[in-house]
Amino acid sequence: MSKRFSSFAEFYPFYLSQHQNRTCRSLHYIGSCLVILVTIFTFYSGQWLLLCSLPVIGYSFAWIGHFVFEKNKPATFEYPFYSLMADWVMLFEAFFGKRSRNI
Repeated sequence: MSKRFSSFAEFYPFYLSQHQNRTCRSLHYIGSCLVILVTIFTFYSGQWLLLCSLPVIGYSFAWIGHFVFEKNKPATFEYPFYSLMADWVMLFEAFFGKRSRNI
């Protein structure tokens, strides 16, 4: 990735271009949904150490999607904050019909 993005609006179309593979997107959605579920369970159960597992849960699914199915390098390595935001925007768009869920 040689292009430098100065805003999220500029970054997001690039992010979507890196998620063309249906299985990669599906794995992102699964990881993000599991993060939500574990967070809810953590607050319900009071087992606060579970919060430490959230990055592993979310990123393991996403990175498998990129390395195995999409065959590209996750944008997280160069744009961690924008990538995290984009994961949630893409999931939100999938749930509300703007983007294909493909699960």
